[in-house]
Amino acid sequence: MASGPQMMAPICLVENKKERLSVNQKAVEILDEISQPVVVVAIVGLYRTGKSYLMNRLAGQNHGFPLGSTVQSETKGIWMCCVPHPTKPKHTLVLLDTEGLGDVEKGDPKNDSWIFALAVLLSSTLVCNSMSTINHQALEQLHYVTELTELIRAKSSPSPDGIKNSTEFVSFFPDFVWTVRDFMLELKLDGHSITEDQYLENALKLNTGNNPRIQASNLSRECIRHFFPKRKCFVFDRPTSDKGLLQKIETVSEDQMDPKFLEQTRAFVSYIFTYAKIKTLREGIKVTGNRLGTLVTTYVEAINSGAVPCLEDAVTTLAQRENSAAVQKAADHYDEQMARRLRLPTDTLQELLGEHTACEKEAIAVFMEHSFKDEDQQFQRKLLELIDKKRIIFMLRNEEASDKYCREELNRLSKAFMENISTFSVPGGHGLYMEKREQIEHDYWRVPRKGVKAREVFQSFLQSQATIESSILQADTALTAGEKAIAEERAQKEAAEKEQELLRQKQKEQQQLMEAQERSHKENLEQLRTKLVQEREQLIRDQKTMLQKQLQDQKALLEEGFRKKSEEMNGEIQRLKYNIEDMKRNSGSFVDNIVRGFATVIFAPALLVAEVVKGFFPIFK
Repeated sequence: MASGPQMMAPICLVENKKERLSVNQKAVEILDEISQPVVVVAIVGLYRTGKSYLMNRLAGQNHGFPLGSTVQSETKGIWMCCVPHPTKPKHTLVLLDTEGLGDVEKGDPKNDSWIFALAVLLSSTLVCNSMSTINHQALEQLHYVTELTELIRAKSSPSPDGIKNSTEFVSFFPDFVWTVRDFMLELKLDGHSITEDQYLENALKLNTGNNPRIQASNLSRECIRHFFPKRKCFVFDRPTSDKGLLQKIETVSEDQMDPKFLEQTRAFVSYIFTYAKIKTLREGIKVTGNRLGTLVTTYVEAINSGAVPCLEDAVTTLAQRENSAAVQKAADHYDEQMARRLRLPTDTLQELLGEHTACEKEAIAVFMEHSFKDEDQQFQRKLLELIDKKRIIFMLRNEEASDKYCREELNRLSKAFMENISTFSVPGGHGLYMEKREQIEHDYWRVPRKGVKAREVFQSFLQSQATIESSILQADTALTAGEKAIAEERAQKEAAEKEQELLRQKQKEQQQLMEAQERSHKENLEQLRTKLVQEREQLIRDQKTMLQKQLQDQKALLEEGFRKKSEEMNGEIQRLKYNIEDMKRNSGSFVDNIVRGFATVIFAPALLVAEVVKGFFPIFK
């Protein structure tokens, strides 16, 4: 489904049976197949208010989500439909239709609160659907929004800087769209025409007075204004005045509906397709389909255990899964690219290490792209270790390929020579033997791309010839004892020189390995630093968003005459300002400390290797 899901019908994502929520694993499996970013639109509202009709319009079909035509609620739990996003290529539109709130058949009203909280947690755009008008009654019916501070936590522990838990909601809560069905009023205020958005904002203004009933009615308004800074409103006429057609609305053709209603529906659908954003968690973490599946499972498990769903805990759970997958994805990329680019045997070790460096750099970038909240860089260390093991495997394969190729070529070149070795046991045979062997050596070194084992294989061949050469030399009656002694001394000297050449090659390769490891560590540190800086900047942006929202709320309260409420926000605003300045001031040292700590961990083994190399090879001292 990476290229886009092709769901034909909705499926239940969260089942609500006997007042207990459970996640449908078949739905999670569908989400697991979606690697694209998701735009998640959830709809909430009282039962029998036409929520499913709007979701079917967004899904591009007349039926799918059950509409129902009786006073019973049709949708139980949360139903899901996944379709390719109509206007955003390589994105998936996930539609969540929640069961009707306020269903009289429910025994435990707490169920409604959890369904509402899940819709908020999972969506990037929350659609609140109501009937007739936005009035005191409609706001009272949306009392679930006032319970969010008890049902959702941003952090697992109290914020050390004193920022209220609910203040952080704005950094991950969805955009808010209020849809008013069967709207019969004129959009006018004080005799002047107003927009739908102005109608909503006017309805959300606080009423003055200390009466408990007034304060209670203000609570829903305050919560909507506080938690959902981006708000939009749509009003809809009745689809048709024919009650019979309303009961089978999914089969009614457009020419049987009110043109005004169709125009309003198209405007709503167009807005969602254009402006509904990707589901994003704190610190800019974009949610994909598989991540959404993890989130819903984590949240429902928390609810069933009696705990309060916590975003920080969910993100931690998500990070563990995603970072493990990111390590594997990056390691697979390294494997695939090395296999594609390398032609074994490579001519030199440096050629292999050059490709290794390039492929490792790409693999680290893949990991950085797909990982987040890698505490203590434990997953990056795993990747570093895994790539190092894979590098060693490629080096071994390279050596095996070189060894095999060199032996085959040497056997081919020396076959006739070895088959006729007895012909050299004659007077003057040692000279003929050396002439033939030198010709083999000359031809061998002209063979291209023998690889890293070329010298070692030929050295092994020479060692195997030492006894034969000595025997031929001693049997050569054409040579004097003095000449034989000189020939033996020359042979020993040449053998020692070739051993030294082989040793120098190995020393050079060890130096190249150390340099490659140093490049690897520097690349890891550079990409880690870049990612940490980006994450820090995103965190500061999140804090600024919270501050801006607080300032807007404070200004609105002051303009509406609620000076005391406005002044009560000063402490929290000052804490946010201090927090932002502190993060800006200490951002560099924060990043430096993490990078330095990671460097200490990854460079320690490299230094140990260097000491071992120095012990074996005095040239490095």
